[in-house]
Amino acid sequence: MSDQMIKASKGARNMQGRSRDGAGIPALRASVTLPSNYQTVLTEIKSRIQSERIRVVLSANSAMVLLYWDIGNGILEQQKQQGWGAKVIDRLSFDLKNSFPDMSGLSPRNLKYMRKFAESWTDRAIVQRSVAQIPWRSNLALLDKLNSFESRIWYGLRTIENGWSRNVLVMQKKQLKRLRLNFQRSWRKSYEFIE
Repeated sequence: MSDQMIKASKGARNMQGRSRDGAGIPALRASVTLPSNYQTVLTEIKSRIQSERIRVVLSANSAMVLLYWDIGNGILEQQKQQGWGAKVIDRLSFDLKNSFPDMSGLSPRNLKYMRKFAESWTDRAIVQRSVAQIPWRSNLALLDKLNSFESRIWYGLRTIENGWSRNVLVMQKKQLKRLRLNFQRSWRKSYEFIE
């Protein structure tokens, strides 16, 4: 028997690949007549698969961001109650990496970001409704590039509305800063002219 095509007994399907323990993959015939609604059904199934894949990714991202907030909040609490410092966070990172070797994001630097994230977003409910819906890297950009809660929430909500990536978020922030500076300069010139 050929490895490429295995013919089954008379009246049975043609099989492709190697047959193992009587199991195989049915070979497609070039001249198969498909039902008239086949293409519609195929399109609907593909659309459903794509939307569910996106939903699963977004759900996993949201769960991860909330986990990071919980970890950061726990670190904040320990720092307040027990006086945890950088060395304890370094050790925590080491122990977590050993316990979860296949998981990324447990570096000392990222744990410190988690702490800053929880410190910046003190209400878990706000995190859940807003910034948990955007990727962690975008949240880091909000933390690094913006100082006020109001700015972070505004850019976070715009990121959700517009589907901005981290790079687009940073670019938008720079663009808005340029517009504000240009407006301030032109306003000052107009004001000086009036005086």
